[in-house]
Amino acid sequence: QVHLVESGGGLVQAGGSLRLSCAVSGRTFSRHGMGWFRQAPGKEREFVSAINWSRNTYYADSVKGRFTMSRDNAKNTVFLQMNSLKPEDTAVYYCAADSVEFAAVTWQQDEYESWGQGTQVTVSS
Repeated sequence: QVHLVESGGGLVQAGGSLRLSCAVSGRTFSRHGMGWFRQAPGKEREFVSAINWSRNTYYADSVKGRFTMSRDNAKNTVFLQMNSLKPEDTAVYYCAADSVEFAAVTWQQDEYESWGQGTQVTVSS
């Protein structure tokens, strides 16, 4: 069974930075893509970023140029470095693991089969 644990959320002022981590266990991590999604109060969960097994990345337009996703296969962990944070980035951030080995990078939520419990990010103005 795949287990994902996010960490690194918190409260930060606008313009600040946070680094989220997601530790994965229970699968061959290096063969799978990972994604970050977020859900703000009263809104649907939305795509933020993704990285596949070969380290190709893809970002939502709203975070492009500010967020960077990376992975450390030795530590079975993915990271989301968030810079120049804005109040509209406030949300619960979830990491997710995709279902197919050696797949192309994807932003589609239904391509992800395992999800973490989420970590709160709050950006004050």
